[in-house]
Amino acid sequence: MTAPLLLESSDLAVTITAEVGGTITQIAVKRSGLKVLGSVPWPVTNAPIASAAARSEPEWLTRYSGGWPLLFPNGGDACAFDGVFHGFHGEGSISPWDVVSHSIDRLVLARRFATVPVEMRREMQVEGDLLIISERLRMTGEHPVQVMWGHHPTLGSDLLAAPIEITCGARTVMVDREYDPLANPLRPGAKGAWPMIAGKKGSYNLSQPQEPMASLAYLQDFKQGWIAVRRLDDRIAVALSWDKSRFPCAWLWCELAGNPDAPWRNQTRLIGIEPNTTWPAWGLAKAKQAGGTLLRLLPGDELDTTLRFQAFTPAGPVTGIDSAGRALAGHNPG
Repeated sequence: MTAPLLLESSDLAVTITAEVGGTITQIAVKRSGLKVLGSVPWPVTNAPIASAAARSEPEWLTRYSGGWPLLFPNGGDACAFDGVFHGFHGEGSISPWDVVSHSIDRLVLARRFATVPVEMRREMQVEGDLLIISERLRMTGEHPVQVMWGHHPTLGSDLLAAPIEITCGARTVMVDREYDPLANPLRPGAKGAWPMIAGKKGSYNLSQPQEPMASLAYLQDFKQGWIAVRRLDDRIAVALSWDKSRFPCAWLWCELAGNPDAPWRNQTRLIGIEPNTTWPAWGLAKAKQAGGTLLRLLPGDELDTTLRFQAFTPAGPVTGIDSAGRALAGHNPG
C-alpha cells in the first residue's frame, strides 16, 4: 500500500490516492482548515480488485472513501455491454493509476484500460484556490466503442456542516424515475425548471436540500457548465465548472442521512455534483436501452477536457463562473 499523494498551493491542500482510481480523497482550505469533500462511516480498503471491475455497488463501496473518483468507461450499474463486463462506476474509478510525475503542485496519472481499448492521461494542478483537472484519452482499438465518461465529486465534511444553497447553470432538472428510497422527497420521473421540481408533498426546491433525504436527479440544458454549493453562513463554498459540450448533463445525488441500509445506516451526509456524458445513471446497457446518449469513440480518436474546482470563502450567493473557473460573487481569499 502506497501513501496518499499531496498537492499544495497557497490556498489548498489536495490528497489523491493513485492506487484506487486516482481518487481525490480530500480538499482542504488552508487558512480556515475547512474540508469540502465527503467521508463515509465504514472502513475502506485500498486493495485492488483483480478483475478491474466491481461486481456490485456493495463491492465498490468497500473502496469508496466519499471523495472524487473518475467514472469511466461505465457509470452506475455493473453490466455486460458489447460482450464485456463493466463494473459498477467503471474501471477508472477503482483501479490503480500509474504516477507519471508528481511535484508539490502538479500530478500526472496514466492508465491503459483493460475493459476498453483506451489510454488516458490525467493532470491535476493547484493554482491558488483552484484545482484544475485536465484529461486526455486516446482510442487505440480498431473498432468503435461506446462509453460513459464523467466525474463523481462528492461533497461533505465541513461544507455540509450547516445549511447550504446549490446554484448552477442548468435550466432544467429531471428526477430519476427508478431510484425511489423512502427518504426521497421527489416525485420519480418529474421534470421542471431548475430549481423547482414536483415533490411527493408539493413543489420541492432542490437548491436547498433538506435532511433526511436520499434522491437522484439530472441537471440538463446548461447555459454554462457549472455548479456551486455555498454554506448559507458564508464560511465555505465550492464551484465546479466544465465544458458543457463534453459533459452535457450533471447527476445530482443527495444522501443526507436518508439511507437506513448497510453500510449507510443513516450516518452519511454527502452531495454528489457529477458532470457526465450520459443519463441515466444506470450503467451502459440500461442507459442505452433508455435512450441515453453514450459517447462513441472511433479508432484514432483523441479527446480532451478540463474541469476547474474552486474552494473559497464566499460573500453571498454564487451567480456564475468566470473564464478562469472562479465564482462570480465577491469572496475573500480562502
